[in-house]
Amino acid sequence: MRRELQDLHSHPGFTALAASRFISNVGNGISPVALAFGVLALPGATGRDLSIVMAARMFPMVALMLFGGVIGDRFKRNRIVGGADILGSGFAALSAISLIANQSSVFFLALMGALFGILNALWWPAMSGVLPEILPKEKLQHGNAVIAMTTNIGYVFGALLGGTLVTLFGSGWALLVDAISFFIAGLIVWNLDLPKIIRENKNTMFHDLKLGWREFTSHSWVVTIVISFALINLAFESMLQILGPLKFASLESGPKFWSFNLAALTLGMLMGSLISLKIQFSRPLLFAMLIIAGASIWDFSLAMSAPLWVSLICAFFAGIAIDIFTVVWYTSLQTHIPEESYSRVVAYDALGSFGLSPIGIALAGPLAHALGVSTMIYITGSIALVAALASLTVKSVRDLKPVAKP
Repeated sequence: MRRELQDLHSHPGFTALAASRFISNVGNGISPVALAFGVLALPGATGRDLSIVMAARMFPMVALMLFGGVIGDRFKRNRIVGGADILGSGFAALSAISLIANQSSVFFLALMGALFGILNALWWPAMSGVLPEILPKEKLQHGNAVIAMTTNIGYVFGALLGGTLVTLFGSGWALLVDAISFFIAGLIVWNLDLPKIIRENKNTMFHDLKLGWREFTSHSWVVTIVISFALINLAFESMLQILGPLKFASLESGPKFWSFNLAALTLGMLMGSLISLKIQFSRPLLFAMLIIAGASIWDFSLAMSAPLWVSLICAFFAGIAIDIFTVVWYTSLQTHIPEESYSRVVAYDALGSFGLSPIGIALAGPLAHALGVSTMIYITGSIALVAALASLTVKSVRDLKPVAKP
């Protein structure tokens, strides 16, 4: 492993990129705990209000994702990522200050979330295209695994820190730490010294989108996984952002217990990164989707109100599955999709994969009130399980092979 790390470190920009992901994900670990319990602490707030705030962050991201993909293929990707992080830190700071001053509202937090979502639409397609500008194709699986590993270490630290900060100091101060982490990470990525890639493009945006769509639909395995994850992410994001916090909201130590679950999830992701670093899967998507199906065990453990230690073990396994899939998926895209259309294909991927998530988030709170939180978590787990297994009926998903080393 030391040899692989030294090799990756020798590529200019890789270590700085890994450091930026660690710092940013300390904030990302804090954010879901701080924002969820910050909203629920507002006078008279319910699960419906939490759904409004969280959905407001997702809708603009999904709606503008294709635009972000075109931008990512036309301009320097690290500047797009860094600029989005720096601006996003300002919106996070405003949300934090409003909570600290007891002047916040559901409308204001939803507005800040919507602005953050617009930036995410630019950030997402560009971010996954930065690493292929640093590493050759044959080193991308190792590179993705190490980036995922540093990301997950940051998220574990942030999730544990988030629950503690919310419990001791309140959601506002926790969100302020989140804002600072985004600002620092953005500066690092903005200043990456990447090789200059000349992208001459005189096409209209719609023509670029058409070409990106053609590339996207030419790979049946890509389309299948995206359709599958439209349902998986609908279920997972609803549980992660709405149903999970609601499950623990009535407990005095609710923020802490939910942050423990998030930390266990991310420790599992860290283990998944280590597995991906060591193992080259002969049929990567087949293996990845099988364990993604198994990840629904976390939902079921929460739905049946299992003891905390049981839900933590299930969250840990879910994290392993999620990170192995993430590394496998981005490595497959980065090695099979041409660089010049990569950000647009990723934009179609993100648009499809997360297209239903805002609807799930918006409905999760009201449906939990009507049907019960546990019933809704059973439903989300079942949706994810069926969608993952259904993808394996497509031959190109089962048979996809990694790119051979030269």
